[in-house]
Amino acid sequence: MADAQITLAYSRNVGIVAIATGEQYEVAQTALVKAGFHRGEAGVYRLPSEPADTAHIAMAGLIRSAEAHRMVVTTSSRRFIGDAARDIAGLLPGRWDTKVEIYSHPVWQQDLVPWLWDSGELAQVVHNEQIPYAATLTDAALGTTLLLVEHPGSQLGYLLGAFAPELFGEGHGDPHAPSSIVLPPFPGRAARAITERYLPAYDHAVHVRRTAAVTEALDLIRAQYDTWTALRISRHDSATTPLAVDALGAATADFLDCAWREFPTVLDHAPAVLDRCRPATTPSPQDARVLDDLTTALLEASDTRSSDVHLSRTEHHQQTWRAIEFWLAHADVFLRQARAASPRARSACPSRRHPSPCHRHVPLPAADLRRPSPC
Repeated sequence: MADAQITLAYSRNVGIVAIATGEQYEVAQTALVKAGFHRGEAGVYRLPSEPADTAHIAMAGLIRSAEAHRMVVTTSSRRFIGDAARDIAGLLPGRWDTKVEIYSHPVWQQDLVPWLWDSGELAQVVHNEQIPYAATLTDAALGTTLLLVEHPGSQLGYLLGAFAPELFGEGHGDPHAPSSIVLPPFPGRAARAITERYLPAYDHAVHVRRTAAVTEALDLIRAQYDTWTALRISRHDSATTPLAVDALGAATADFLDCAWREFPTVLDHAPAVLDRCRPATTPSPQDARVLDDLTTALLEASDTRSSDVHLSRTEHHQQTWRAIEFWLAHADVFLRQARAASPRARSACPSRRHPSPCHRHVPLPAADLRRPSPC
């Protein structure tokens, strides 16, 4: 990529738009302003549509400036990516907001790498190719954010993948991540591919990832529980009646503290998994009663976590132990039903409104390459 590059595209709502990129992107931005372009949302520059000869004058000035400063000016063969994202979003099930993102300096796109939740081509492209701009599509109600980029090597197509849901943290390298897909340039066909292929695969991946998170947390608690049990047996005759929770001493208190550090993962992910379980349609319909009790145990533990009332260590143990113990006892039922469950299809009613911009937090790059404020 040139040290300073300007990409021109056409937007049906705005007209001619320009995006400045490269290590010397600020030089390109200055050239755009001098040529009469106005900085807009997300760092996209637009050319006023009136008077009629404005475009000719601006473009002539821009070419002269580019030659003087050794900038490269290219005209995109595609429509403006913001238009493409809005057209696709309007045909998807649910309510989606769109936003254009500009990665003017070549290193900025690396901010995406930790958060991109993809096991396909998109992750490789973002890591290895130059992606000067992209668009996000966000269904805030379901916590889904998709990333749309122009497919390198194709004059028209797009690549679409997703960021990891917020509760998952970073998504890079996650073996449960879905695979990105190639989209055609036509909004209807692209939206159909997302609705019929990508979103079901994404929702299934979320379900599997949540199930794995709950299982891992319970396995860690189980290991701690087994260690505590072995310690207790070593101190008491095996025929001795088990002691009450509040009388098992410091070892028990330490175990319960450790168990509670892991159990919030169950609280965060298990409800969504349980909501998708349909035991009546499985070979084990009798699990329905246990799933109800698991849900009740979660509610009780959640109330303790969210309570504003200060609890002593002993009181906290008393209120959380029942939920932890019940989940340990019935982890196999949860896992059996979770594996049999399938995420429900998203609403088939698309939103026809014009999406509004949304914000997604991305860590800023190093201070010497920090992006200027769009304001």
